[in-house]
Amino acid sequence: MSKEKIPALDYMRGLSMLGVIGIHSGAYYLSNPVVNIHLFAFFDIITRFCVPIFFFISAFGLFYNLKINEPFDYKTFMVKRFKTVLLPYLTWSAIYITYYVLRFNDSSILNFDTLFRYLIFGLCSYQLYFLVLLLWFYLLMPLWIKIIKHLTAWGLVLLFIFQILFNYYSSYFLNLHFNTAFFNNLITYRLNYLVLYYIFIFLFGAYCAVHYQKFSVFLKKQPKNLISFGFLSLSGMLSYYYYLVLINHYTVGEAINIAQQLSPPGVIYTLGATLALFAFFNNYQLPKYLANTCATLGKHSYFAYLVHPLVMYFIFDLMAFFHQMMTFTHAILFFSGTILFSLLIAELFSKIYYKIPILGLLLNGTTKIR
Repeated sequence: MSKEKIPALDYMRGLSMLGVIGIHSGAYYLSNPVVNIHLFAFFDIITRFCVPIFFFISAFGLFYNLKINEPFDYKTFMVKRFKTVLLPYLTWSAIYITYYVLRFNDSSILNFDTLFRYLIFGLCSYQLYFLVLLLWFYLLMPLWIKIIKHLTAWGLVLLFIFQILFNYYSSYFLNLHFNTAFFNNLITYRLNYLVLYYIFIFLFGAYCAVHYQKFSVFLKKQPKNLISFGFLSLSGMLSYYYYLVLINHYTVGEAINIAQQLSPPGVIYTLGATLALFAFFNNYQLPKYLANTCATLGKHSYFAYLVHPLVMYFIFDLMAFFHQMMTFTHAILFFSGTILFSLLIAELFSKIYYKIPILGLLLNGTTKIR
């Protein structure tokens, strides 16, 4: 029997989807040689929690309804996950490859070695690496179950420290080179498959789900402190970014490659944002219209996540056709338009799934709205 649904997770999922679109809008904003550093901070710093928090939500959902002390049916589990993740991953990879070949009249990507590399590392589109990482987390599910059975609060603290140290070393100092392309690719694209980069936030989500009663009490007792911690961690991220840009005179593009979610301030911000958002949505009643908006964002977040690059390509090409530069105002409209059209397309296809179930499986991993 399924447990009671937790609306906070849907709200957090929807908000994270907006954050992903924000990050990718920031990348397009960089096409303007003179960017507003504060708008870029909105697009690319405030939103830095969004990808890691997806792993928290995924792990929470996996373990929330899992009877952890009963035998685990790995085969059934993986068949279901292949339907929900692998099928859409392959479908959308094919869609983005087709777009690339037709748009740029370049079929070099169809070379076997290139295609294999793109599919293995999630390179067919810039957001698809998340699904590759998710599949690796799923494949290792028996290991996570064993760990969670013995994981304590102090164990989480040690894991958090490990996460900061590992990410810091791997992101800023690791520089290996091999004589074979395969091993060099493993190093070059390590962020696209190596689960160690997100192991803390994933296991934290699993731990909170397994111990949800205690976690819920904790959220109810400490909402203001947790929300304050969230803002404090955000202040740390913003301070780091502005220090790099204003004091060290980095470009915003260079700064964001340093002040990202895997940096020490980024790992702390991920934890702070996760706790703050969960505490806020779990303890405070949203106005009905806002709750409905957040629920809609959460419902369509998966499809919108997968489709939004196509929407961005279209809008950016349209701007280029009319000789429009990505100004401050245009960047905001670009961000807003991507959200709007991605959600409209998601809503349209959710209606089609009922008539053409196979389309739902291929594009969204389900015949129902998530």
